[in-house]
Amino acid sequence: MSDTQPQQGPGEDAGPVRLEVDAGVAWVRLHRPEAMNSLDLGLKQALLATLQRVADDPGVRCVVLTGDGRAFCVGQDLKEHVRSLADPDSRLSTTVTEHYNPIVLLLATMAKPVVAALNGVAAGAGLSFALACDVRVAARSAGLNTAFAGIALSCDSGASWALPRLVGPARAKELLLLPRTVPAEEALAMGLVTQVVDDDALEATVRELATTLAAGPTLAYGSIRRAVAFSAGVGLADALDNEAQLMALTGASSDHRAAVDAFLAKRPPEYTGR
Repeated sequence: MSDTQPQQGPGEDAGPVRLEVDAGVAWVRLHRPEAMNSLDLGLKQALLATLQRVADDPGVRCVVLTGDGRAFCVGQDLKEHVRSLADPDSRLSTTVTEHYNPIVLLLATMAKPVVAALNGVAAGAGLSFALACDVRVAARSAGLNTAFAGIALSCDSGASWALPRLVGPARAKELLLLPRTVPAEEALAMGLVTQVVDDDALEATVRELATTLAAGPTLAYGSIRRAVAFSAGVGLADALDNEAQLMALTGASSDHRAAVDAFLAKRPPEYTGR
């Protein structure tokens, strides 16, 4: 366990986000189960702070985002939203720039792999958060719904960026314009999720995957994330230049030396993440 991230005991008041760190894996659990982990101000602030914390912690080498209860996250808390419509001092109009955008950027760009464990429905911004992760493992009972148009809103939290890259522009627009709950197996066939497992196998499956990633070459993983994100918006020449810079960075790393030495010695490498 990281010495900077104490694990919370089961009897402690966790607040809207529970953080557990073990063997280099940070489990970030949205903890408003009674509200299906809908995003009120307290949860958004806590999630942003927690993600920044684990992103900055060198002892964390993989992050898992999941929810407590029967939902992963159903997006914006609409009860809070309704109250805000009558409040001229409400901050909800700026929540996209103050909360959602920084959360998605952290999920998509922190220098370590991020896994979404979809324990239930993921909708609206909750779905967008999952799409910002590298890998999405879904429980068989989970469902995905863009939801935005259903309440006469445009999309946010990177949905317009991630969805077309996963399923193509035509299917992305269909999912956004005609929101419906896509069952896990259909989401797998579309490419929206990476793997579907039985509900009671979700935690063990994700724990095994995250432990494997946490034991891997973290600097290389972070560089691969950066390379893929950068190349999505530039031409080939710029992508090649960026790859060369990241190759130089990882080529000078202790993990690369450890991997080469292990290959020559015909033994598994032991990575430090540096």
